[in-house]
Amino acid sequence: MKNNNVDFSRLPAHIAITMDGNGRWAKRRFLARQAGHAAGAQNLRKISEQMNTDGFKILTVYAFSTENWKRSDDEVAYLMNLMRDYINQYIEDSKKNNIRINVIGDKSRLDTDLRESIEYLKRLTLNNNGMTLNLAINYGGRDEITRAAKHAATLAATGAINPESIDEKLISSYLDTAEFPDPDLHIRTGGDIRISNFMLWQFAYSELFYIKKFWPDFSYNDLLEIVADFQKRDRRFGS
Repeated sequence: MKNNNVDFSRLPAHIAITMDGNGRWAKRRFLARQAGHAAGAQNLRKISEQMNTDGFKILTVYAFSTENWKRSDDEVAYLMNLMRDYINQYIEDSKKNNIRINVIGDKSRLDTDLRESIEYLKRLTLNNNGMTLNLAINYGGRDEITRAAKHAATLAATGAINPESIDEKLISSYLDTAEFPDPDLHIRTGGDIRISNFMLWQFAYSELFYIKKFWPDFSYNDLLEIVADFQKRDRRFGS
């Protein structure tokens, strides 16, 4: 049942979510951290499909950060295999759910088979006209800005662009999210109140929502309540 407080005719164009708290969710249930990650992945599938049905356009989720490589080898290996399974499931469901899948982040560090599956899924869903789901994998905001700056510097050094032409619009065009509007709102579950290197450039004027629920417990109705709150905010963009 839809939340009656939400105006579905003016949904935020782009929502970003930091899906935090999977490990702590598992610990409270005396389960291995892997069980929390599996529950989190299942919850993402459920919520993204509900968002697609209700007309949301863009969802970007923080799946694996550039800092997550610091975790134990076993946990990293599990997360990579979980992403393989997730992507393969989306390949199977690509026609049924009509969701376009995109991946942002530096994919060069990923295993070859995972990179190939990602590129295949992106091509397979490119013409789907439902919601776009951006998976941020090996993504870091500072890394993204650094890569964009290096690209601009290389073009300037070769004479392809005039250094004086480098402005915010140009840098934005070199970011992983160049084809998308900046997020209207950022939701972080798990109780921590920080951005944690996620979309540092893009969050300049995003509305921020931090909630204590761990990601596997976060429901679609929770999201709709946040959207209803978002729709009451006066966004002045510095004016």
